[in-house]
Amino acid sequence: MSPEGPIVKSIQTFFFAMTLIGSGSLGLAQDAPETAAKPGLQIELNDAADVDGTCRISFLVENRLGAELSGAVFETVLFDASGAVERLTLFDMRDLPAGRPRVRQFQIDGVSCAGIGRILVNGAQTCVGKGVAEGACMDNLNLTSRTDIELLG
Repeated sequence: MSPEGPIVKSIQTFFFAMTLIGSGSLGLAQDAPETAAKPGLQIELNDAADVDGTCRISFLVENRLGAELSGAVFETVLFDASGAVERLTLFDMRDLPAGRPRVRQFQIDGVSCAGIGRILVNGAQTCVGKGVAEGACMDNLNLTSRTDIELLG
């Protein structure tokens, strides 16, 4: 065996291992990126700020239903910090183009943001758009909150 034999074999082994790693054949876990879009309607309670005696809440909404919504109105229940129902109200998210984020803001009169503990999306009063199936707005509703206020549905 020539002195170059072990070196050549080492190089071949190295390239073979790199090929396996690159193809994922070594059984290494390859997680899907967390930013992958889930189908459905994404609603994030993005901000809650006290403004002139009202609580202004901001939602980041992304329609991932695959069809444009010409109208989306949600019946919501606001709970105070102790868990009691504070009020029922409607949040009109208006039109929501497919695949494009939109920010919608609402003023909640007579309550500070600290006075709101949870917001429950009770149902979709309106969910309309060409090619949108009945119940689509609630079937794959994905809710998150970046605030101290819990958003659930």
